[in-house]
Amino acid sequence: MVTVDEAIIAKYDKDGKHFEILVDPDIAYDLKEGKTVSLSRMLAVNLIFTDAKKGLRAPASDIEKAFSTQDVEKIGESIVKQGDVQLTTEYRRKKTEEKKKQVASFISKYAMNPQTRVPHPQDRILAAMEQSRISIDPFKPAEQQVGDVVKALKQLMPISLEEIILDIHISAQYASRAFGMLKDIGSLQGSSWGNDGSLNAKILVPAGLKDSAYRRLGALTEGTVRITETKKE
Repeated sequence: MVTVDEAIIAKYDKDGKHFEILVDPDIAYDLKEGKTVSLSRMLAVNLIFTDAKKGLRAPASDIEKAFSTQDVEKIGESIVKQGDVQLTTEYRRKKTEEKKKQVASFISKYAMNPQTRVPHPQDRILAAMEQSRISIDPFKPAEQQVGDVVKALKQLMPISLEEIILDIHISAQYASRAFGMLKDIGSLQGSSWGNDGSLNAKILVPAGLKDSAYRRLGALTEGTVRITETKKE
């Protein structure tokens, strides 16, 4: 477990109230990215504050009203996922550089020069990213940033990324939860709701993310999702 001195602050405002917790930066970062973590190891202390630096604890009544629980680990998970994690400048720079390399690696693997049909080396992608000064979000999965990065790189170099269209049908039981996930997986091209509450949607995704899309939607719907795919014209 991280010590109080090594911990950083995660903040969250809800219903006009301010909440803070002290967390391990690495574990909080992993949770923010959607990874499964040990919540008990993430928290430096099992307390919810209004001002962590001053040691001012949040009233139990405010905590209950905002989170409908007094379970500190569950509350801590909500604060990190939905709030703001106060990373140090150096830590944020480090994680941004790591994410930038992940994005470049993906693009180098799945994109190519349409003139030669040969992939661009990762170093060339990284250099072009620096030149384009595109902003990389250290918390957002690399795959979700690829589309915007490729668009920016097209201004500097010949590059194309094969994309496919996924036609998706999700039963009513999972439809509302799945709708938000679809926007994370790819670019939503259209959607409609069935009379039974089911969801039909069409999303555009890089071909290299097809397997990831199948896995995520399959896990969410317990394998009941129906997907058909076509290449983008």
